[in-house]
Amino acid sequence: MYEQKTKETDASVIEFIEAVDSPKKREDAYRLLDIFTETSGYEAKMWGPSIIGFGSYHYVYKTGHEGDAPLVGFSPRKAKTSLYFAPGDHEREALLAKFGKHTSGKACVYINKVEDIDIEVLQQLIKQSIHFLRKTYPEN
Repeated sequence: MYEQKTKETDASVIEFIEAVDSPKKREDAYRLLDIFTETSGYEAKMWGPSIIGFGSYHYVYKTGHEGDAPLVGFSPRKAKTSLYFAPGDHEREALLAKFGKHTSGKACVYINKVEDIDIEVLQQLIKQSIHFLRKTYPEN
C-alpha cells in the first residue's frame, strides 16, 4: 500500500529556518512565514523535512488514493523558494499574471526572492488556494 511521504511533523519551523544556509533565503523565509501565517490564519507546521505548511485538508482522488496535505505552504530550497498553492484554475492563472518574477509548475510556484513578487497578489493566492481546496475537499 502507498505510504504518503510528506506528512505533518512535530519538527520546529524556527529551527528549520535557522538551518537555511543563505542569510537572504533565511530572511525571506521569515518574511514568508509572517505573510502566510497572517493571511491564512493557520499556525505554521513542518510537513516532511522541508515544507512549511499552513492548515491541512484530506483529499481522495477518483483512483481511491487519499492523504493529507497543507492548504498552502513554502519551502526555502537552495536554488529557488517553492510556494505551494492549489493546482491551477482560471483565478490562479490570472493572479500569477500579476504576481511578479516567477516560474510555475502544477502546484508549485518558484521565486528567487520576495522582492521579486507582489505581496498583495501573494496574499490573494493564499486566500484563493484555501478557498478552492475547502470547496473541493469539504471537511467531513
